Amino acid sequence: MTFPRTWRDHHKIRHCRPRPATDAPARIPDSKVGQLDTLLHASGVLELIDAELAGRPGPAGMPLRTVLGGLLLSLHYHSSATLADAYRVLLDELTPTAQGWLGVKDTDLRDAHARIAFTRRVYRAFDRLTTTLDPHRCDRRRRLPLHEAARHAAAWEDDHPERLRRREVLQQISDRLILVTVRLAHRRGLLKGWKGDVGFDTTSLPSWHDEPIERRDLASLDITAGWHFSGGADKGIFGHSATLLMAASRRHPTGFSHAGTRSSTHPQLALGLVLDTPGKRIGSNAVHTLSALDGLGLGLPTGILAADRAYTAQKTGHFAGPVRRLGYKLALDYKRDERGIQGTHQGAILVDGSLACPAMPTALAQATTDLDDKAVRTSTDDLRELIAGREPFFLKLKQATDPHGTIRLQCPAAGPSPSVNCPRFQHSNGPAPRRTVVDLTSARSTAAHPAAKPTVPIDPAERLRPLPKNQLPRICQKPTITIHPGDLGQRDKYRQDLRYLSPSWHDAFKPIRANNEGLNGRAKSHRIDISRPEKRLAHGRVAQTILVALMICTLNLQIIYSWHLTTGTQPAPTDEDTCPKTDGIVPTPPAANGIPPPR
Repeated sequence: MTFPRTWRDHHKIRHCRPRPATDAPARIPDSKVGQLDTLLHASGVLELIDAELAGRPGPAGMPLRTVLGGLLLSLHYHSSATLADAYRVLLDELTPTAQGWLGVKDTDLRDAHARIAFTRRVYRAFDRLTTTLDPHRCDRRRRLPLHEAARHAAAWEDDHPERLRRREVLQQISDRLILVTVRLAHRRGLLKGWKGDVGFDTTSLPSWHDEPIERRDLASLDITAGWHFSGGADKGIFGHSATLLMAASRRHPTGFSHAGTRSSTHPQLALGLVLDTPGKRIGSNAVHTLSALDGLGLGLPTGILAADRAYTAQKTGHFAGPVRRLGYKLALDYKRDERGIQGTHQGAILVDGSLACPAMPTALAQATTDLDDKAVRTSTDDLRELIAGREPFFLKLKQATDPHGTIRLQCPAAGPSPSVNCPRFQHSNGPAPRRTVVDLTSARSTAAHPAAKPTVPIDPAERLRPLPKNQLPRICQKPTITIHPGDLGQRDKYRQDLRYLSPSWHDAFKPIRANNEGLNGRAKSHRIDISRPEKRLAHGRVAQTILVALMICTLNLQIIYSWHLTTGTQPAPTDEDTCPKTDGIVPTPPAANGIPPPR
């Protein structure tokens, strides 16, 4: 085998190697600086920060607008939320015009002392913010004893007014950084096809600090971190947990699949974020993101909310109750020991989250009892047949939820269109009117005939000697019952609006959960990877909350840009520009490799 002559000449090989055009840092277009700076002003974060920093002693220092703008630019171009990369962007990659916009003073780039001084100003500015918002500042340069660290960590849990106010301001900053991208998508008309379906997931954020060493009585430098255990995992991840709310979609609004290929009609954006200690306030954090989204005042719809078993386990007052009051319908999953008959209410039995006739056949009521997750997720024909056989025995919705969360349910044998034949109901309310003529050529007419409906199995002794009406279950005495919030007690957390494992449940739960995993995968991809602690090097939960919020904000901007790129759509024109003009900056059209401008 012969080789090209160039391959045998080492000098020529060296000259053939690809080389960068220059070693100088890249120049960021002014348009991109203007776009991100305008977006930062539109979020309202700077007003919150200025209000918190007002009245602090000492010099004002570098504006937080400069630091946050540098972090956004660093995330966009370098996928990093570290202050070291942000200072390099501000100092080396901006034009003099853009530096003037962000308040970066002229610095001699060849003077090492000037560069070090600029770096320290960046770090001091960010430290000034984290110090102001930290409920209980502590020394983060050394490991504290466990008891001392526990005292500092307790400041994140107590109800001290000032500490509570600081935690709320920190969360407002995180919310505004996320929701400004939602307003952007709404203003461009990207959420018109969204039906209001949302999904929740709690993902791990590993800490770049080591875990506590109990044998030496030393805590971690990250005093509010803990062990995050994913579903089914035996080994935990030390760090924080991030609750992510995302815009999802079911297969079809009516619960049935489209014919042909399914395509999304809206970008799957992150709609909310809460960073917290693992295992703490899981339900409350989810409700907060929904409340913040509702507080935007954009008139966004409310649809189906699908969540995994971690949210099903939450108390009713912490998750299910507030979610229903916000107008969402629940699609839940259960643990192995929670499936089947879950309780009773006014004589009706709660079967996998839905109230049913008390005389539902045992084989149908216990169809999912003690089934493991694998058997439920890969349903057999026998299980699907049993699930379909349950449907006629469930109570029917007579009156939808009112503003107080109250609903009215009806016996399946009552009403003008009963789904079952019930001897008890016929004895208490008189026999049903007989049909004299049946049109056998009409599927609707034959399906409405009593002979086509299942009969509620009643004990033969009761058929011969019917029980007095006052001895029957409440649902059998009067065909309609009213369900108030909290009537089911602790079992109210199991109640859901879709029949568990029914086709409509599968068409909602599975796609929404898949959307959740898709967003997690994108948030932990090679670009914005929130799972890599070296991309968000900073001490303390305050800093981590702000940096992760900036990362999710950048992720949403990338999703919006990818949506425009793949669908070929252009931003919808608006009658009124809701973004305020700041410092006379009017963003120019986007660069060839930039995200479309936020205005």
